[in-house]
Amino acid sequence: MNKRPRVLVLATLSAVICTTGLMPSASAAAGGDAGRKERSYAETYRLTVSDVDDINALNDSAPSAPGAGPSFRAPDSDDRVTPPAEPLDRMPDPYRPSYGRAETVVNNYIRKWQQVYSQRDGQKQQMTEEQREWLSYGCVGVTWVNSGQYPTNRLAFASFDEDKYRNTVTNSRPRPGETRAEFEGRVAKDSFDEEKGFQRARDVAAVMNRALENSHDERAYVDNLRKELANGNDALRREDARSPLFTALRNTPSFKERDGGNGDPSKMKAVIYSKHFWSGQDRSGSADKRKYGDPDAFRPDPETGLVDMSRDRNIPRSATSPGEAFVNFDYGWSGAQTEADAGQTVWTHGNHYHAPNGSLGAMHVYESKFRNWSAGYSDFDRGAYVITFIPKSWNTAPDKVKQGWP
Repeated sequence: MNKRPRVLVLATLSAVICTTGLMPSASAAAGGDAGRKERSYAETYRLTVSDVDDINALNDSAPSAPGAGPSFRAPDSDDRVTPPAEPLDRMPDPYRPSYGRAETVVNNYIRKWQQVYSQRDGQKQQMTEEQREWLSYGCVGVTWVNSGQYPTNRLAFASFDEDKYRNTVTNSRPRPGETRAEFEGRVAKDSFDEEKGFQRARDVAAVMNRALENSHDERAYVDNLRKELANGNDALRREDARSPLFTALRNTPSFKERDGGNGDPSKMKAVIYSKHFWSGQDRSGSADKRKYGDPDAFRPDPETGLVDMSRDRNIPRSATSPGEAFVNFDYGWSGAQTEADAGQTVWTHGNHYHAPNGSLGAMHVYESKFRNWSAGYSDFDRGAYVITFIPKSWNTAPDKVKQGWP
């Protein structure tokens, strides 16, 4: 692909790209300045129109994982490059502080990953060519290289304040110049509480990890999980056998692999990643909902916190004015951190696919505290916290993550 001149886009443009969470959250923006509009990634990073077109083409045509709906895989682009291998004994350089985050180039992240996250049964591993190719896709690559291929994407949790939404819609009016659809979409977005959604996922993961102990076949694990849920009087105890709560483990590829779980639940652990996305994904539905959000879409079950992700097709928000193109998703990896304060957890994510010879440039990797990670962009109105499984022998999810390096 020929390198194009970097012509700045208009201020209204935003990109289908993995974001980095620099802006205030929806609730923070509303509290500080009710009329302030959330900015987009392209406004912040001055992406070109051609950059946006390339990223749209890459993400929108991503094929599905076998039987799992849209996945992390993406087709080739003309300028995506797999990062080169890094020596196993090479130490990473210090990350660069940036807007409350730690930032580094993808090659340096590979060095840190090999030093800190790569261990299998206590032995450091060099990132393989296949893993480096996964990583080259951006934020989804960061999650994939830590979770293994095709992590489950159905066991998602969120928190939505039904009373807050209903009372605000009933007792408030749209802002000047705001349509009714825009008003209802904004109120729905502000009624989600990402910290509570994350905490719910952490609580369920803790229950699952207790159930995994001493469970040497899947039936024993499911029985133990039901007992743990009943003992805690958790609403999830009423989920049926087809629920992702009970099928997620068997749908995790590393559970079946000989060098992973090898079919033994006691060799696995439940960990967490996050996805930010847009609610108005029904192409046959209202155009207003695709622009301003669908208040009824992707709400969690009020009792269990489970979010039905079966209709998530990685479809971005529709343009609200000429020249716009919005981000379709953002992934962040948390793993098995046990920080009591959710705000002190560290989320690893990336900005865009690796194109060092194209106009996008090299991929960067970020470590953000939770407040930074959960901050909002105009591109997203939903944040789900997803439980997946990795073998206990993998050290891709240490209990504590030290931001940056050393």
